This record gives sequence, structure tokens and C-alpha cells, in this order.
Amino acid sequence: MLTKKQLDLLEFIHKRVQADGVPPSFDEMKAALDLRSKSGIHRLITALEERGFIRRLAHRARAIEIVKLPESLGGEPTAAFKPRVIEGDKPEGARPANFEPVTVDALELPVMGRIAAGVPIEAISHESHRVAVPGSMVSGRGDHYALEVRGDSMIDAGINDGDVVVIRETKTADNGDIVVALVEDQEATLKRFFRRGNAIALEAANPAYETRVLPEEKVKVQGRLVGLIRSY
Repeated sequence: MLTKKQLDLLEFIHKRVQADGVPPSFDEMKAALDLRSKSGIHRLITALEERGFIRRLAHRARAIEIVKLPESLGGEPTAAFKPRVIEGDKPEGARPANFEPVTVDALELPVMGRIAAGVPIEAISHESHRVAVPGSMVSGRGDHYALEVRGDSMIDAGINDGDVVVIRETKTADNGDIVVALVEDQEATLKRFFRRGNAIALEAANPAYETRVLPEEKVKVQGRLVGLIRSY
């Protein structure tokens, strides 16, 4: 499963190779994905290489070879994931008689677009793609969905630009919860929630951003943060 950024980059490289016979430069990739630095491209390239979609060739400029494509870009279907137990160097017979391999359940959640961790953006209500998350991250209470973070206002809470947050749908929150808040039925943002009398404070986790205090009727809680996924 690729993140939207990884998929966008792979598609851009594939189209350029088909059109020009050579992959794009890092500057062209950065501009195409609207990233602020080349380090983000390096992380995406590394992730694609680790997942077996591309291969970097040594000692050659702009040498990126596409090895395979996901189904969404016309590639062959991939086999279903099967957890594998990696055994250490214990001598044979050292395993307990009642030993059973432990498997990790995973499920797919819809990624409902981007959520602003900074200046609020328009409310999000459409599915852009899906992402696999550990089953342990999703509680049995309520529906869950994922959002891609845009901005740095929650960076001191460990939430970076480009991260994917897992949200449990709820209309209520306790003070200090990190929530998806809908402001005036138009803008969605990810902030810490605090109730102040008849007002709601939406607090950033970055001193560069001011806390927004709004009448409670202008703020609707759409969900609470329960997990985070980061790609390197």
C-alpha cells in the first residue's frame, strides 16, 4: 500500500520516462508534488525503492528504473500480504512446546483527503484513496477514517506535514483531546480541543500559531485522533 504522495511521485516518474525516455530531475519532482525541499523527495524515493517499485542505478545521473507499478497505474495485481515469522539463532528445540506464531491483523481505512494543521482548509468529505492500519489502532467503538496532514501547527505533538492520522468518528471531546474540528460548517482543522465556558478554544501545538477561540455553536467535533502513520 502506497501513500498518496508516493503514488503521485511514482506516476509522475512513470509518465516522464514514457514521454522522454529518462526520469525527471529531483527539482522537477519537487515542483510536481509541490514540496518545499528535496529531502521530501529523497524520503519518497527511498520508500518506493524499499517497496520494490523502483530501482536506483549507481554512478549514473537521474538513474531511476521503474520495476513494477501498482494496479491503479496499470500494474499486475499483487499477492495478499502474509505475515512471516522471522526466527533468530536459537538452537533447534529451544522453542517452547506451546509456541504459536503471532500474526498482526491489518485493515484498510478510507483516506478522506487532507486536513489542515495550520490555517484551516475547506471541509473534507470525499475518499481519495485507502491506507492499511494495524487492527490494534482501531477500537471497536464507532467508525474510523484517515486524513493526510497538511501544515506544521501540530508539530510539537509529533504530527508532521505529510503524516496520516487515524480518526475515530465522534461528536464529543474532552479537554486536551486532539480533534478534527469543523469551523462554521466550512473549514476543517486538526487541533487540541478545550472548552472555555460558552466558547471553544482550538489550540495549536506550535508557538508560531495563535489559539483560536470561537463560540461553541461555530465549532463541531467530527472525530478524535487515535493513531498516526508516517512514511520515511
